Amino acid sequence: MFSIITLFGILGNITTGLVYLSPAKTFWRIARNRSTEEFESIPYICKLLNAYQWVYYGIIKPNSVLVATINGFGAVVELVFIVIFLMFASTQKIRVRTAILFGVLDLVFPAVSFLLMQLILHGQLRIDISGMFCVVFSMITYGSPLSAMKTVVATKSVEYMPFLLSFFLFINGGVWTVYAFLTEDYFIGIPNGTGFLLGTAQLILYVTYMKPRSSEKISDNLEDGSKHEPLIPSSNLVS
Repeated sequence: MFSIITLFGILGNITTGLVYLSPAKTFWRIARNRSTEEFESIPYICKLLNAYQWVYYGIIKPNSVLVATINGFGAVVELVFIVIFLMFASTQKIRVRTAILFGVLDLVFPAVSFLLMQLILHGQLRIDISGMFCVVFSMITYGSPLSAMKTVVATKSVEYMPFLLSFFLFINGGVWTVYAFLTEDYFIGIPNGTGFLLGTAQLILYVTYMKPRSSEKISDNLEDGSKHEPLIPSSNLVS
């Protein structure tokens, strides 16, 4: 059983890593054009906050190092994305807003919440509260896939829903759901089970609305659900 859990944990690390890296093309475009254009920073700020929460959960819960490692990697990736966004923000107003949100959500809030949990909570209660935070922030990140699915139905086109992102969401959610079942960890199971279902729905929509024509601009128009995205979107899902 230990080997099976480890296997799915490693597979989850691989798939989650791919999800974290999926916006790389977007940020290559931002760096190349030296402008963030109409892309939003909020998804990446929220994904970084979510990664922080999972790292803390993976550290304080016994035998959850695989949860901490991949989200530590994800936190570094999201931090790099945010730095690039700040460097090439299209206007000073956007740069200032991004810096303020980053300071509040990714520096002050996690520092205060982790400190309070360390000082006030103990044992299983600390793990449970941390797990609840993880579930909440993970579920918030599903705003992006939902908005993309709404766009597909409205336009009857998959142009605004990148296939690879949907596929990774499906695989990642499935792997971590199995891992959660094996470890009896419902805090991992709830958001990733939801991600698996959303990924399945996205793939069904993709098959339903895809057209036999060239769609080279799919990922440029809406990679990682970040362009023209609502303020509450970011990951990784876990994880």
